[in-house]
Parts: sequence; structure tokens; C-alpha cells
Amino acid sequence: MATLSYHFHPTVYKSSPNTKARPSILCSMQPSQSNVKVIVNGAAKEIGRAAVIAVTKARGMEVAGAVDSYLVGEDIGKVCDMEEPLEIPIINDLTMVLGSISQSKATGVVIDFTDPSTVYDNVKQATAFGMKSVVYVPRIKLDTVAALSKLCEKASTGCLVAPTLSIGSILLQQAAISASFHYNNVEIVESRASPADLPSPNATQIANNLSNLGQIYNRQDISTDVLARGQVLGEDGVRVHSLVLPGLVSSTTVHFSGPGEIYSLKHDITDVQCLMPGLILAIRKVVRLKVTNQMPFYLLFSSSILLLSISKVRIVLPFFIILAESGVWLGEIFVEHHFFYLQNPEP
Repeated sequence: MATLSYHFHPTVYKSSPNTKARPSILCSMQPSQSNVKVIVNGAAKEIGRAAVIAVTKARGMEVAGAVDSYLVGEDIGKVCDMEEPLEIPIINDLTMVLGSISQSKATGVVIDFTDPSTVYDNVKQATAFGMKSVVYVPRIKLDTVAALSKLCEKASTGCLVAPTLSIGSILLQQAAISASFHYNNVEIVESRASPADLPSPNATQIANNLSNLGQIYNRQDISTDVLARGQVLGEDGVRVHSLVLPGLVSSTTVHFSGPGEIYSLKHDITDVQCLMPGLILAIRKVVRLKVTNQMPFYLLFSSSILLLSISKVRIVLPFFIILAESGVWLGEIFVEHHFFYLQNPEP
């Protein structure tokens, strides 16, 4: 596991191993050895069903609740076409599930696949019952992220907000940022099967991250307003072209060019299963950390580059990061204009 130590004194967190054992009630200073109880909010959706299967197969965690307004009363195992039912019915009351798990004194995590308008209330409910949340809701607003940060600070807890759970997508953005310092021309081409949410959150995030690096791209036609040239995102000339062709896989390609060469980065998504390794990783990370003083803990898959001020140290944090005794993540960290590349993230 790669780490980066900063020259200030952040909050110290305690780790809890996710090992299987008989459920037990332990004092707060002892690590819990019971399985992590996972509640899937939005369980009837395609991604919710995939999450149920992934959590069931993952070591050290189990599905403890399924929440949705569809297929209420149906066994989530049957809904997911599992060989055996899980004997967990889908219900439409998140509070009821949270209350049941909180009485067992087990470590709980709520995965939120719902809607931007309900995320804050869902996280607030989970926090009230002492549980952390993993939020994967595309198009979530930064105002909501800011409100969640204040909520976490007040409750001395943590929340993970993920505009993408695809590790491949994060690696693509990582490589794009590295390449942007060497090329002056860049364009993003994406393909989707339907015209919903275009430009996609993924393409928008890449364009925004590249635009925040101080580079000016495509100088020869930065002012061109011809529609066929695609949409310019940001103020630095990053163009996005969105193709809508049913039958194509979901794809994102970032093209860079320089004198005599073209450098292309491509990532294809063929199935929602690609999000599951990132989801399991997110659950494992968020349950390990515990705040032991008044300083809040933030765990973010940033939907755009966030500027935080901690002990007078200015840090730019894109993508997937954990602020703890040391920085651990899959991506780049910029600290006071010094560039650090962290390799070998923990699987």
C-alpha cells in the first residue's frame, strides 16, 4: 500500500480488520471482527443488483438490507437471480433497516445508488445511526458535497462520494493528467448507447481536471464556434465530442497530439460489473477509519478537483483519496506545487 506523509498533524484513525468471525459486541477501543453489514439503497436497479452479488461474494462483508421503491417485498436474492434466496426482502423504508442493524451493534455501511435530491437525507439518516455511507449518484451537485462535508464534520464521521467507481476510468484520468503537460492539443471523444446525460459525467470530469492544470489547449481554434467541432468545456479549450449509437459499448477516448505524433488513451465499459471492484475497495476503506478527535475525516472520489486547506497546507485532490495519518489513494496528489505519483495502491 503506497503512502505519502504530510508535514502536519492530521487526525489519527484506528483500523478494523474485516475478518470473518462470530458476531460480538466489543468496546470502542477494540477492532470489530464481525462482518460489515452492508445496506444497498437502490437495490432493484441494475447496479444495485450487481452490488448485492458482489458484496455477498466479498470477504468480510454481507448484505444486511435492501431498500428500493420497486419490487417491494421481493427477496433480493431472487431479484438478483441468485441460486438461493437471501431471505432479505426489499423494503422502501431506509430508517427501518438502519434501526435494525444499529441494535445489533455491528459495523454498517450504506451504499447509496438513489438520486441527487435524496442523497443528503439518506446520509444524514445513516450518520444518525452511526453508519458511514458510500454514495455513487451521478450528477450530484458540489453544493450537496459541501453540505455532506459539514454534516460529517459535525458528526465526526466520514462519507465517500464517487462520481465513478471504475478503476479503469480513474486510471484513464490519471494518465490524461500526466500527458497534458506534454501536449498542447487534446480532444475527448465518447460514445454512449443513449443520449442521456451528455457530455457524460466521466468526460466532463476529465475535461474539468485538465482545465484546472493551467494549460491552454487547441490554441489554433480555441475561439471556433462551429458546432461540428464539439463542445468546449472549461476555459482552456478542451473539446468533447459525444457519439450516440445504440449497440456501441460505453467508451471514452482522450486524444493528444504534438509535432509528428498522436497519443490516445481509451477506456471501454462493457458491463456494470466493472464498478464492483471499486465499490468493494470503497467499502473496505471507509470502515477502517475512525475519528478519534474533533477534526473531521473526509473520504472522496472527487467529482471535480477540490481545494482544501488543512493546517495552512494547500492541497489539490483529484479522484480517489483518503485523508488519514497519511495519504493513500489511486491517483495523483499535488501539494504546494510538488507532484507526487503514488504507485501500487492496495487491492
